[in-house]
Amino acid sequence: MSDFARRRPMAARTRGVLVTALTWILVLVFFFPVAWMVFTAFKPENVAATSPPTFIFEFTTEQFSKVFSRDMIPYLINSLTASVTSTLIVLALAIPAAYALSVRPIVKVRDALFFFISTKFMPLAASIIPVYLVLQALGLLDNISALSILYVGINLPIAVWMMRSFLAEVPREVIEAAQLDGARLRTEMFRVVLPMVMPGVAAAGLICFIFAWNEFFLANLLTANVARTTPPFLTSFVDGRGQFLAVLSAASTIAILPVVAAGWIAQKQLVRGLAMGAIK
Repeated sequence: MSDFARRRPMAARTRGVLVTALTWILVLVFFFPVAWMVFTAFKPENVAATSPPTFIFEFTTEQFSKVFSRDMIPYLINSLTASVTSTLIVLALAIPAAYALSVRPIVKVRDALFFFISTKFMPLAASIIPVYLVLQALGLLDNISALSILYVGINLPIAVWMMRSFLAEVPREVIEAAQLDGARLRTEMFRVVLPMVMPGVAAAGLICFIFAWNEFFLANLLTANVARTTPPFLTSFVDGRGQFLAVLSAASTIAILPVVAAGWIAQKQLVRGLAMGAIK
């Protein structure tokens, strides 16, 4: 065996080790802020913001008690209601729309896709005044249903684009075989095609849920008490005296738990779905 042939496997192994090491470094860099937030949540307030940071201290759950003493549960319920409701409506609308744009393409499909994505061009700050006035006229300010509908409008273009990429990978032969067997459009869509792209549906649904859960701008300006969600609630822990880092970290730790749980439950489907959409 020549020296060149022996060096090739060694070079491949070296590249593999370097790629793995770089991947772990990137994972740790992105995960570190979250881990530090959770770590800070168990600190006493007087050592939470010390410089240099304090690593040896008496762990305490006092900050979590302070969070729940401010009655955080209704805000979590509002966030869950708006996120789940908007995600279900988005998927119900995005799947047929994406089906029409991929499996059964409509005329001038590129124009339709551009229209969907063009709705994301305008920043929310530019549209907040007319949205506020419309909701005020309809008596829907501080209303969780109105907030859910707005989240549908925000996430629908993203879901349509994602679902179209997933549906475009369904083999045409499978659809043609279903049509030859006499399957109607509803049967073709929901019993033949949809089971094949369920990982993509899970991925799109989870991303829409996360976007709705984390949305701050609309929830802060269009709600007050009844429909207030978790992100605006977190700002109530910011104190002008500066003693708020530990309790804010505790509240943020609680706020991310539903998203982490959803991601953990759907992680296999999420990875498969994102990989499916990235092939083409």
